[in-house]
Amino acid sequence: MPAKDIYHDAIKNALIKDGWTITADPYPIKYEEVKLQADLAGEKTVSASKQGTQVVIEIKSFLSRSPMREFETALGQYLIYRTFLSLTHPDYEVYLAVGDRIYEKFFTRIAIKLILEKYQVLLLVVDISREEITQWKR
Repeated sequence: MPAKDIYHDAIKNALIKDGWTITADPYPIKYEEVKLQADLAGEKTVSASKQGTQVVIEIKSFLSRSPMREFETALGQYLIYRTFLSLTHPDYEVYLAVGDRIYEKFFTRIAIKLILEKYQVLLLVVDISREEITQWKR
């Protein structure tokens, strides 16, 4: 089992505080002969009569000296997860979860925003110190 990201618990707690039920930690993704693990899966029901929203969350801290290198890896991982889940669980949305500081420093750059838009990457932005969701970026 891969090691948990340093922000794993803070992001999990932020989801719980926001009313999400964590349904898997980690969340196994299997397609044909490939077995992977995303960090979390969660569900939130709006009302008793509606089916809940289901998400799979991949958490990245971006603490290394090269956020671009981490982004390259995270983007590849995100696209693989989303591709497999589109076939096995098409109702799930996949989010890349990041801290609010790296979001402001890195993810708001024009070049990064272009890539996020081109590949329709969904972001979950969390204030790590307060363990609170600040944005769901679609």
